[in-house]
Amino acid sequence: MKLPASSGLVACALVLMWPLFGSCHPAQTPQEQQPPQPQPRLLFLEQFRRHSVGFNWSNASCSFCKGVFNILDVLLLSNTNEERVARAVGEACVRLHLADAQVCHDITELFRDDFLRALERSLLWPTEACGVLVGPSCGKFDMYAPWNITLPKVPKPPVTPPVLPKPGSPQSRVLFLTDVHWDKEYLAGSSGDCRDPLCCRQDSGVPSWRQREAGYWGTYSKCDLPLWTVENLLENAARDGPWDWVYWTGDIPAHDVWSQTRTQQLSELTVISRLIHKHLGPNVTVYPAVGNHESTPVNSFPPPFIHGNRSSSWLYDTMAKEWAPWLEEQALKTLRYGGFYTLEIQPGLRVVSLNMNFCARENFWLMVNSTDPANQLQWLVHIIGHIPPGLCLGSWSWNYYHIVNRYESTVAGQFFGHTHFDEFEMFYDEATMTRPVGVAFIAPSVTTYIDLNPGFRVYYVDGDYPGSSRLVLDHETYILNLTEANHSPGAPLRPVPNPKWTLLYRATEAYGLTSLFPADYDGMLRTFLKDDRVFQMFWHFRHKGHVSGPCKETCKTTMLCLLRSGRYDELELCDLQHGFGGNMARAARKTLC
Repeated sequence: MKLPASSGLVACALVLMWPLFGSCHPAQTPQEQQPPQPQPRLLFLEQFRRHSVGFNWSNASCSFCKGVFNILDVLLLSNTNEERVARAVGEACVRLHLADAQVCHDITELFRDDFLRALERSLLWPTEACGVLVGPSCGKFDMYAPWNITLPKVPKPPVTPPVLPKPGSPQSRVLFLTDVHWDKEYLAGSSGDCRDPLCCRQDSGVPSWRQREAGYWGTYSKCDLPLWTVENLLENAARDGPWDWVYWTGDIPAHDVWSQTRTQQLSELTVISRLIHKHLGPNVTVYPAVGNHESTPVNSFPPPFIHGNRSSSWLYDTMAKEWAPWLEEQALKTLRYGGFYTLEIQPGLRVVSLNMNFCARENFWLMVNSTDPANQLQWLVHIIGHIPPGLCLGSWSWNYYHIVNRYESTVAGQFFGHTHFDEFEMFYDEATMTRPVGVAFIAPSVTTYIDLNPGFRVYYVDGDYPGSSRLVLDHETYILNLTEANHSPGAPLRPVPNPKWTLLYRATEAYGLTSLFPADYDGMLRTFLKDDRVFQMFWHFRHKGHVSGPCKETCKTTMLCLLRSGRYDELELCDLQHGFGGNMARAARKTLC
């Protein structure tokens, strides 16, 4: 069916916007290998995109895309055209089968004002936008201008190689929570398979005999969690304490991003913050970070120089109010300013909570300014944040990598979430890119979205004593096995009343390591190459104990590239070296959760 001319004019804008609000699927590498094909690169890309919602611009010409953006710029010169642009975007969404009519209408209305205001103020050229949509042959892929962080004009501090603490030295036990994604509309018994981006809800319908049914505690599908599962986790975590402190890296709301309101987002922020405080108690300090789903529209985080109703003050002010029991006044001040803060945990140990939304391509406000708009990288240590640095904009990722290199003996730990998987990113010294200098730990999600067990992480950190390195010595991953939790022994139609979150693995024991220092992780990557049995074990752990098949050949090559790539241009280099032509890097960047 031929689209009307008006839909054609705004289709590029629709697709530029769609990854911001439509897919929210974790980027997946292929789990099942097909027989050898004459074009393995194309086979890989097809498998990689299988889980995403979007529109394929491979058949769109470069000149067509540039023409569309030029016309769109002209249309936006007059406010009278905004309604026509919005209607055309909504119609194109339906005609391209990106979602059903109601979701298309709701998401268009939700994003319209913010996106158009950002586009009006941006310096985005058609060549740059189409480099993203059509490919690097049509323009510069990283559309944002390069920039450099200002570091002190003194030599790099001497590198202190990490050493294991003496036996019996104190350790800090740190609970790590990320990607809760509570769905207040979750309904046990509803369909786990539906047309919408999020299922297991009242409007998902009743499952047929061929469809999955939403389990009481959660479901292996594109579903988020009911509140009682989140509470069960916190109750179990409280019993497993005491905790020295807690890191919590955001993403509270569900993936119903087409229908969210500010009132809803703030209500869910308040409920989960108070539940954590209630169950873990007043004597445990929680250090939160802002996720990309906290705002509405999703991923929309204006720089601090945007004021008034379009700013993020509605969100940051409520965060400051709810997190005041945990944070000092100076930290609350910068939280209100830009969603980030730093404070001292213990003498000699400081945490920096970054707002990683200022590095995310999906944050369309960075079309206005992407250089570090909140100046949060100027004062970087334990670093916590939501989006891992290897998935950031190229320039942002490069500067972050530069900071970690410059202060490799100061940055004692990096802790992120966002991908929903149990994985990591490596950092190497910039001079040779061979000596390991850091590890960004990426913890598994609390939510099941998509096809995962619920999970959380526990870190064991070199403790509070003179000379402590504050490095991560070990970590554990705990899961709620939904196959067992949703079916009581002897009564399979009934859920277990109070299921236990069980240990999936302890890193040092599973991989035969003495510690989790950067050199240990570099050695583990080498083991993955030589011993496929160990790599397949990692693949099983990465999916929190629920995976449909092994990861072989192209899948394994891809995964090892991702694990080595704490800097985005390194991911692209690995991509090109293995014959993916830059497409693997772009596919990996579609991790939006």
